[in-house]
Amino acid sequence: MSDALKPLRDPAPMLEQVLHDWGGHSDLWVFGYGSLIWKPDFDYAERRPARVHGWHRALKMWSRINRGTPECPGLVFGMLSGGTCQGMAFRIPQSTAHDALHTLWQREMVTAVYDPRWLTCHTSQGPVTALAFTLSRRSPNHTGVLTEAQYRQIFADARGRYGTTLDYARLTHEELRRHNIRDKALERLLKLLPG
Repeated sequence: MSDALKPLRDPAPMLEQVLHDWGGHSDLWVFGYGSLIWKPDFDYAERRPARVHGWHRALKMWSRINRGTPECPGLVFGMLSGGTCQGMAFRIPQSTAHDALHTLWQREMVTAVYDPRWLTCHTSQGPVTALAFTLSRRSPNHTGVLTEAQYRQIFADARGRYGTTLDYARLTHEELRRHNIRDKALERLLKLLPG
């Protein structure tokens, strides 16, 4: 395995901590802000539009497996500190939440790049505390500032096991719009494309 694909840290203790914090005695809430919105890969009992304060969605995380390769890295969304993020809060029944968490870990924590956090999600039915996958700016997978030319090149060339970065960005944009969520930063990036 190349160094770029090795986990940054052991994801197992992180999962154990999340399981401990959740406790297993109630339904589990998960906050989706990227591909979880259009492809959650778990059964849920309820989905609510939700807003998280203090974090924002940003297409600034290198992807060397799912949407790119070590030789041609792609991008996926991370949740960076600052601002506000609109997404979806999913309620997973207590009876299936343990299995759902393990499935989530296999998908989201392959390289253990995310920092799982419990965040307050504001919904029209009141606040819920949900698990969210955040990204530190100190992470080696955080891109820092990318130029328009770099985004164009990544959109043109990056492809991983789940497809292209461009498809990922477009699918996320379409699903956000379907739920009346506007992401101006993502709209600006997609306008960099020719045609």
